[in-house]
Amino acid sequence: MAQLALQRPIIFFDLETTGVDHAKDRIVEIAMVKLKTDGTRDIYKKRVNPGMPIPAEASSIHGIYDHDVKDAPTFKQIAHGLYEWMKHCDLGGYNSAKFDIPLLAEEFLRAGINVDFTERHMIDVQQVFFKMESRSLSAAYNFYCSKKLENAHSAEADVLATIEVLEAQLDRYTDLQNDVKSLHGFTGGEEYIDYARRIVVREGHPVFNFGKHKGKRVEDIFNAEPQYYDWMMQADFSLHTKQKISEILNRMKLAKTGLKQ
Repeated sequence: MAQLALQRPIIFFDLETTGVDHAKDRIVEIAMVKLKTDGTRDIYKKRVNPGMPIPAEASSIHGIYDHDVKDAPTFKQIAHGLYEWMKHCDLGGYNSAKFDIPLLAEEFLRAGINVDFTERHMIDVQQVFFKMESRSLSAAYNFYCSKKLENAHSAEADVLATIEVLEAQLDRYTDLQNDVKSLHGFTGGEEYIDYARRIVVREGHPVFNFGKHKGKRVEDIFNAEPQYYDWMMQADFSLHTKQKISEILNRMKLAKTGLKQ
């Protein structure tokens, strides 16, 4: 089976959480596998106390209950060590671009760590599968590896299956380049500003990707409706989204100041 060609280490990871809302939900389990350039692997796996009750519907999926994490560390307690362990590594996962990476970034921000994953290449194995075959992780594992995925929705089982699926995809699709940068481009989709993809880039400009102003330039709306920025800052958007719209507004103010001088 093909092994991923690496210029630097890449971490494939999976999160089990209290739910799917980036702004509100929390991590209850992390599993990460660091593939290093010498072919060896390091594994990081930890249960996390989310600081909130785990909803029954979430527990029914991943099998983690409040009593399982009552003595576990909070994310804030492990954040700095985890961030150091992840430094200088690319990232990968299954549906990671739209779920795991935004939620992980939000947890780091809550812990006071100003993460910036933009310099990392990111591979979303789900996007390879969707673009080539279109199915779920269990089906992908069966399709590519001819195996049944045992312990589905266990973070460690899912992340190990994700790596195996990618290696099988590299074997199957000869037009896929065995290179993290190329796979990043293939799986990345539309360019975005914030991890929750509330703001995307079109024709070089930040554009809203939700609500009544969807498709409109952020700068145009903030000029025409300054109160829209205030509403977003007070509403239930993720910290990363609020950080990015504040950066846009600050750039607009600096540009206006420069014009007046």
